[in-house]
Amino acid sequence: MENSSTGSLATTGLAPEAGPAQLTSQLRVALIGNPNTGKSTLFNALTGMRQRVGNYSGVTVERVEGRYRRSNGTAVSVLDLPGTYSLSATSPDEEIALTVLLGLAPDLPAPDVVVLVVDASNLERNLFVVSQILELGLPVVIALNQVDTAAAAGIRVDSVELAMQLQVQVVETVATKGQGIDVLKRAIERASALPLPERSFELPAPLFRAVQPVEAVLVQAGFHPSTAAMEALRLLAIAPEGHLAGIPGLEGEAERARTALEEAGYNARAVEAEVRYGWIAEVVEATVHRFGSAGSSRTDRIDAVLLHRVFGPLIFLLLMAIVFQSIFTWAEPLMTAVEGLVGGVGNLAGSALPEGDLRSLVVDGVIAGVGSVVIFLPQIVILFLFIGFLEATGYMARAAFIMDRFMRGVGLHGRSFIPMLSGYACAVPGIMATRTIENPKDRLATIMVVPLMSCSARIPVYTLLIGTFIPPIAVAGIFNLQGLTLLAMYFLGTAAALVVAGIFKKTLLKGPSQPMIMELPPYRLPNLRSLLLTVSHRAGLFLRRAGTIIFALTIVLWALATYPKTEVVADVTDGAAQEQQLAGSILGRAGQAVEPIVRPLGYDWKIGVSIISSFAAREVFVATMGTIYGVGSDADETSVALREQLLAETDAAGTPVYTPLIAVSLMVFYVFAMMCVSTNAVVVRETGGGWKGVKWAAFQFLWMFVLAYSAAFVVYRGGLLLGFAA
Repeated sequence: MENSSTGSLATTGLAPEAGPAQLTSQLRVALIGNPNTGKSTLFNALTGMRQRVGNYSGVTVERVEGRYRRSNGTAVSVLDLPGTYSLSATSPDEEIALTVLLGLAPDLPAPDVVVLVVDASNLERNLFVVSQILELGLPVVIALNQVDTAAAAGIRVDSVELAMQLQVQVVETVATKGQGIDVLKRAIERASALPLPERSFELPAPLFRAVQPVEAVLVQAGFHPSTAAMEALRLLAIAPEGHLAGIPGLEGEAERARTALEEAGYNARAVEAEVRYGWIAEVVEATVHRFGSAGSSRTDRIDAVLLHRVFGPLIFLLLMAIVFQSIFTWAEPLMTAVEGLVGGVGNLAGSALPEGDLRSLVVDGVIAGVGSVVIFLPQIVILFLFIGFLEATGYMARAAFIMDRFMRGVGLHGRSFIPMLSGYACAVPGIMATRTIENPKDRLATIMVVPLMSCSARIPVYTLLIGTFIPPIAVAGIFNLQGLTLLAMYFLGTAAALVVAGIFKKTLLKGPSQPMIMELPPYRLPNLRSLLLTVSHRAGLFLRRAGTIIFALTIVLWALATYPKTEVVADVTDGAAQEQQLAGSILGRAGQAVEPIVRPLGYDWKIGVSIISSFAAREVFVATMGTIYGVGSDADETSVALREQLLAETDAAGTPVYTPLIAVSLMVFYVFAMMCVSTNAVVVRETGGGWKGVKWAAFQFLWMFVLAYSAAFVVYRGGLLLGFAA
């Protein structure tokens, strides 16, 4: 055993130093483990900011890769695989993990080394997937993570004995503190030079005889013998799908194996679990030692309050109120600074360019349009910071547990709330997270309602309208009306999602509700570095969106608002001239064409144009408004803030175009409307793809638009009946 101030390394036999070829070529490392083992934190500790995110070829599963450099300067590529409890491949995440490990993923070679992240405080649960991966014929290193949490719970894992049992290197780590990282890197380098692990348990004779023909078919199909042995056991419980589909004779041999086991008195579907857990029990007995009293843990004491039947939901609601209040109070100074920076860039560009269409394009189109969205970056960062903090501490899983009562009331699985919580950040990963829901109807019902959760793309719309038309009146001496209005929009979307899901589950997707079984991780202090990496990644996605989609759309919108040129009537103010030009442009004419549709909601044609443009992405609404109200400004003029322009906007009769009632109606419309091409595309793929997926995506878009229009109509017309000013 090799001791270090940053961790410990246990390995079987001699561990020779890596040879010259290994030191000079790039290593490909796959990082895998159960959820809640600290895998992502360990990935961040290894790779830092050297990460890139995309999707695996042909699927919507997120692919996260990073790099670090060895002492000789050569690179190590680290692929963070989706968290999984087994390689059963019953979900897209598990299928991706297995195909990557087998080297079958498109454009992605098999890894040179697999790092298995194992929770030291719950070794028994983690060893199931470990036992499967050890049989794949790949060099493996075990990262025994969270040893500090295990020690606090009175658990010590003998890493030397564990290495002997598993026949691989075992490195103790505390990823949140960076402990053991250097030792882990050395273990990765030497892993390829060590003997490959083999199956550590024997199969009962009837099971061995039953699976041998299945193994033979797989070996003949090109599988490594040890991999074929692992796959043969899996095929006793599952059908040959994914990478196993289409292998001649495989399904027949698997069915004969199941029949033979049933005749021998075995449950074929459960026999793999029985065999593996029998071995796991022996390993745990030999390696896990418990000490100290068995009193209640810190997590248990905290949960007694946070999961209380009465206090739990109240605390959850209070936390959400604090989050949305902070979005206004904390972000305001930063937003002012960003607004000043954008204005300064606009003035600088305006003074450097000659008067004409080019200057108008740069200042009024690009800078005004993109800047009107970038200004909300501080609020996006604060939202992701809170969500990341709650996830890292372990509270998000508790929030799902708290909401389970409400979810079951509408026929959904409590696990559906995890994708819905993810939807607060973005509907795309929220919809992708529904893969963990086993019941197909529950999964489809959840996909249908996830876009109702107010994602970060709605924040620019909410903030613009709330900050302009809702006064910052103090409420109860703690909150103000603006923060509570924002909370109300989030609550409205969540409540609507539950109601609509209940309707679907009682009609179109009728089926029994499933009991909720999920792991509640122990409470932990989040790793600041890992949290900041996550927030910076999400903020970077927002900025890239602003710099690509919104950038392109603002140029198109500027052109539509600028051409054809309109001859301006003499002796009119700059504002009136701008109005005449806009009304005669392609954009203005399109807006006037749709005005009869939006007029019942109290909207004019400019709002109609902004709504149409935002069907590509919700935040484009703000960019469109910025483009519309930036047309025609001179380089010598001082830029007027968009909020002030909205407040000053009047119609021909001198009546304000925008009022608090119209602002609330518009926010309600955006709560319910499906306005995101990326979400539409993911819904198509996650509901079956092809024509089937298109039908579900079209159905979702239609019912959400009808709901949005109806709700906005009720708010506006109801407000008028109650005496609120139009």
